[in-house]
Amino acid sequence: MTPAELAVAVLAAARAAITERDLDASVLPATTSVERPRNPEHGDYASNIALQLGKKVGLNPREMAAAVAKNLQETPGIASVEIAGPGFLNIRLAAGAVGELAGLIVQAGRQYGRSETLAKEKVNLEFVSANPTGPVHLGHTRWAAVGDALGRILSAAGADVTREHYVNDAGVQMNRFGESLTAAANERPTPPDGYPGEYVQDIAKALKAKNPDILRASEAEQQAYFLQAGYEAMLQEMKDSLERFGVHFDVWFSEKTLHEGGAVEHALDELRKQGHIFEQDGAVWLRTTEFGDDKDRVLIRSNGEKTYFAADAAYYINKRERGFDRCIYMLGADHHGYIGRLKAIAACAGDDPQRNIEVLIGQLVSLLRGGEPVRLSKRAGTLITLDELIDAVGVDAARYSLARSSTDSPLTLDIEVITRQKNENPVFYVQYVGARTASIARNAAELGYELRAEYDAAQLVHEKELDLLKALGDFPGVVATAAELREPHRVARYLEDLAGTYHRFYDNCLVLPKGDDPFTATHQARLWLNAATRQVIVNGLDLLGVSAPERM
Repeated sequence: MTPAELAVAVLAAARAAITERDLDASVLPATTSVERPRNPEHGDYASNIALQLGKKVGLNPREMAAAVAKNLQETPGIASVEIAGPGFLNIRLAAGAVGELAGLIVQAGRQYGRSETLAKEKVNLEFVSANPTGPVHLGHTRWAAVGDALGRILSAAGADVTREHYVNDAGVQMNRFGESLTAAANERPTPPDGYPGEYVQDIAKALKAKNPDILRASEAEQQAYFLQAGYEAMLQEMKDSLERFGVHFDVWFSEKTLHEGGAVEHALDELRKQGHIFEQDGAVWLRTTEFGDDKDRVLIRSNGEKTYFAADAAYYINKRERGFDRCIYMLGADHHGYIGRLKAIAACAGDDPQRNIEVLIGQLVSLLRGGEPVRLSKRAGTLITLDELIDAVGVDAARYSLARSSTDSPLTLDIEVITRQKNENPVFYVQYVGARTASIARNAAELGYELRAEYDAAQLVHEKELDLLKALGDFPGVVATAAELREPHRVARYLEDLAGTYHRFYDNCLVLPKGDDPFTATHQARLWLNAATRQVIVNGLDLLGVSAPERM
């Protein structure tokens, strides 16, 4: 019996208790959950449903708990139900019911841990959104790992997720990039506020080779060529780097299209309809202070030039008109000021800023090697690139290490630590358990001990077996919570705890017989438990975009 199945049984028992007493059944929640007690002596699982319902139907919570417990004890697979404190239900499962979980996990396969919790949510998840003026660097890489993991987790919780990269291909930075390429092609110094780094030289050289006559053109024609061709080359390099990192975007949205396609003007019309636009000092403003922003924002300057904020407003309205219920923005540490203004845009557009828009801020990452800061990239000038990080540590170590910590805090990674083949390296620790479970399955097959269609779940009664089963049962709840709180690191920390629980099981319970000892029903049940652990490791690592090798 899985925790989800037990929760359904608890809800059914509560419904029966209310119906038997002709009470108001409308107070019943659509779903409920069960939790593992902190003290194992209190049972396998606990529920507070009687506390939730008692007062609503006019019963003392303990009286409500007694009624629910009476019905719940009749459910197959439940050994006992005890009432504790003001009305908690402490539930113990029958031995066979606990052990059945291993088979359920193996049969569910890649679907185990997935749910329909967010089935009605259509989510736009925007992350990385780097300027196409240089390689993807370490500052972008944390959101690449965390954003992609969050997309996978939201999808696992049932949401319809579109992963989107906003391409900042309009404005001053792009012009400076084009000027830098033109200067490099002509072997001139980098212009003030331009882009240094070998990558500019490399791109300029490649573009000259494609168009050998370009340097005979006028300065304006050269800049136009190097701006457009350089943009296309840099954007493709960004896509290639991110794909190499296992990050795929469904949409690459061009900022320039907002201006060229009339989306900004359309957004201004929509905001005028809501009554939040005003004119002052020859400029057009959005009254964002009405919705918590620290100041009103200019949309069109007095000289007629549209601001970046106007494009931000147009982009948000464009997302909503594409049918997204929730727009999640994942921004860097220097974007705290965007939270208030983006939420104000949503409110000015007539939306609920608490529901329709979320802004997540990620803190900075620094890289060490043996405790010393890593030297900056020669190619990128002042940055460490994503490709250099992959070359140094590999995709798995980079993605896991970036995703396993809360993005609320700055992160420091040491290359020597995260590539070490030892248990103190978290990604190795988790992947090793996946490889060990696969090794045991191979050894069993070589000895002729394959998983049979049926096993005796009641054989799994050892304390370490039960601990492992309970940990495996927690996985769907961890995924659902990680999705709800937008915290992929919860999956990583769960996997590390699961790895420790599996090691303790392995040290205390022989999965395969020694020597000439017979292969018993207990060994067969443990093989199923071993396979279930492998499946959860595979599923959990996949949510983080990390592989689960069968051999290490």
